[in-house]
Amino acid sequence: MATPSPEALERAERNFKKKEIEAREAAKAMAEYLARQRAEQEKTARLRLLREAKEAADAAAQAAAQAAGDGNGKRASAVSAGKPAAKKLTRKRLPAK
Repeated sequence: MATPSPEALERAERNFKKKEIEAREAAKAMAEYLARQRAEQEKTARLRLLREAKEAADAAAQAAAQAAGDGNGKRASAVSAGKPAAKKLTRKRLPAK
């Protein structure tokens, strides 16, 4: 069996080091990805709780308004349901020539 040349040993060492660096970078990238994903899930959960609390408060305010005999019940229900207000579509008329 022949002994490898010094150039072949250096090339093998470079390839080994390159793969080792790539493996470390891949592990680091995966850790960063998982951390971002976890942060996004926590933020989503927090925002969901805030939205649900707001919807509950709006529903309570609507119930209180209806119990008080406020005539503004329809407006409060649209707001509490989270529905956007309907926009009127208008056409701009061009001036007559």
